[in-house]
Amino acid sequence: MAMRKGWLSKARNELVVNAVAFQDHITRTMLQPDFSLTDPLWRCKRKAARSPQARGAEVRALWRQDQQEEREYVLESSCPPLTLAQKLGLVASPGERLTEDEWMQVKARSVHQGESAQPCAICREEFQLQPQVLLSCSHVFHQACLQAFERFSRKMCCPLCRKEQYETRLIHDAARLFRHQCATRIQACWRGYVARKRYKTLRKSICPKDKQLRRRFFEAKLQELNDSFVRYCHTDTEAFLSDINRSLSSSRQVFQQLERKTVSEPRENDWDRIQSQVIQRDVRDCPICLTALCSSSLLPEACTSTHGHRPTVLLSCSHLYHQLCLEAFEAFTVENRPSCPLCRSLYHKKLI
Repeated sequence: MAMRKGWLSKARNELVVNAVAFQDHITRTMLQPDFSLTDPLWRCKRKAARSPQARGAEVRALWRQDQQEEREYVLESSCPPLTLAQKLGLVASPGERLTEDEWMQVKARSVHQGESAQPCAICREEFQLQPQVLLSCSHVFHQACLQAFERFSRKMCCPLCRKEQYETRLIHDAARLFRHQCATRIQACWRGYVARKRYKTLRKSICPKDKQLRRRFFEAKLQELNDSFVRYCHTDTEAFLSDINRSLSSSRQVFQQLERKTVSEPRENDWDRIQSQVIQRDVRDCPICLTALCSSSLLPEACTSTHGHRPTVLLSCSHLYHQLCLEAFEAFTVENRPSCPLCRSLYHKKLI
């Protein structure tokens, strides 16, 4: 009977110890470090406000840290003390800390899965240059996101695979990838700018093969020449235009004098040749009044016109007109010596 009572008391003591061990384990692992059993509302301690000098020192420290070479290191390298439940074997104790080779294997598995190239699984935003942490389960998160998840979930487990008691390592793979992408975009923009600038230069110097593009090319060239000519000419436009008119009139007079010197009066055999040309062309109407011509020597069958006999004139350029029509044309001509109404050449005339 005494042995039975001793056994029951021993079992009760062991049960009490196990309950206390479980409570201690839950308090340490499942709840926050700043959790107080005396505070039922679980209020977290507020951090004291930092002074501007402290914030400036922190910013300078971060700047110096960025200037230094990026290095990877394990966060919380010291192992937490074992709880009573872990010491008694009621709860599995955490394994040994990962070595550097094991961390390299975890990182290689994460790179193979493309964890750093994907958005953070908690906030669904790109990592960019923000600090990122690699878990021992090969999952990657923002450091701030993981800390917020641990604070609000009140336990330490991976948000994806739910693995507990993991280790974290600060890495910079996403930052390097983001810098590479930014450098690639900058190079692409610069190369595009250089290519477009070179293409515009080639378009200004090389004539295209398409008809419409060729026409626009020469129009642009002509407009450019015109603009440069107007830019460098005199500011007095009226005087400039009057100079052009005087030059044109003097040139016209010179050409007229040359034409008068070159045009000589045809001889008798030349008139016969001109008449044969008129007969070959078989001209029957006056080009001025558009009525039938009447010439007994050249066109005897055309003298049956109802307008009566009207004198006909043969020009040295082998054109026929009514005498009255040609005299009226000469009367309305401004030039001193008129030209042929058809071929615009100086002439000698003969009445036939």
